[in-house]
Amino acid sequence: MYTANPDRYSRMEYRRCGNSGLKLPVISLGLWQNFGDTGKYETMREMILTAFDNGITHFDLANNYGPENGAAEKNFGRILKEDLMPYRDELILSTKAGYDMWPGPYGNWGSRKYLLASLDQSLERMGIPYVDIFYHHRMDPDTPLEETMGALAQAVRSGKALYAGLSNYDGETLKKATEILNRLEVPFVIDQNRYSILDRSPDENGLRQAGIEEGKGLITFSPLAKGQLTDRYLNGIPEDSRIRTDGRFLHESDLPEEKVALLRELNEVAKARGEDLSVMALKWILDKEGVTSVLIGASRAQQILKNLQVLDSRPLSPEELEKIEVIADQIREIEKKHAA
Repeated sequence: MYTANPDRYSRMEYRRCGNSGLKLPVISLGLWQNFGDTGKYETMREMILTAFDNGITHFDLANNYGPENGAAEKNFGRILKEDLMPYRDELILSTKAGYDMWPGPYGNWGSRKYLLASLDQSLERMGIPYVDIFYHHRMDPDTPLEETMGALAQAVRSGKALYAGLSNYDGETLKKATEILNRLEVPFVIDQNRYSILDRSPDENGLRQAGIEEGKGLITFSPLAKGQLTDRYLNGIPEDSRIRTDGRFLHESDLPEEKVALLRELNEVAKARGEDLSVMALKWILDKEGVTSVLIGASRAQQILKNLQVLDSRPLSPEELEKIEVIADQIREIEKKHAA
């Protein structure tokens, strides 16, 4: 029988989601990959329990995380039932709906019908009566924003979610959504977006600044750019890497030699700090104003422990930040050239 580490909160830092009362660990665990039917249950369990034993209290899911759709929620629900249910009130559990989930016109986007049905299904898969945060997963260009926000309001009023969140929104739409949710008196506390040294979407689309102005937290995903901001691909592509074994999200063509050479330069900046490139990449995000937490992914428990080294990382100096910006600008130019 699992017994949690009694010192699990001694090292972790917790930050408030904007101006709300809700705190998240600065490192949260996302179950986007490696928690579906293709993963090993014991490995998933080890990762979840290692995370919790080290103060990671927030576990982020979505209805379509797998493969197959719903599999991550089912597997997490089993771990919750067998190991973590005694600690449920110490956990922040989140899920989302907004991407293609089931056939027909009611299993996608942002309608009231889809969001509320999806939340019921997610709760059933995880075996719990409520989630702490329920997100709309992406902007819907066709459904009125009032309808989508009304569905989030209903989720909270029903007791099936404690807080509302938005994912993959831009700054302008976030402000409009905030106005609606304020009017409906819904505790909307956080937005979620991809963000890394190589991907500045929340800055480019105004999301981070809008969140600061509206008092919302920001939780970021893909902080290591699908493994590019690690030492994984600095000296070739390993046969057991995601590129070789999966290929859905990162391809060999994404890593031309001129780009890898620049990633090695970033690695040298990290080495001069006495830390891994992945740790420096996480610290870069956590030093940004408005960021509440960074969502990490993992395929084994050791990766989680390595990422937790960011808790001991010193702030990046102006000189280090300048070096990072120069290198990152060059990498983004290469990416634009290869995408053209």
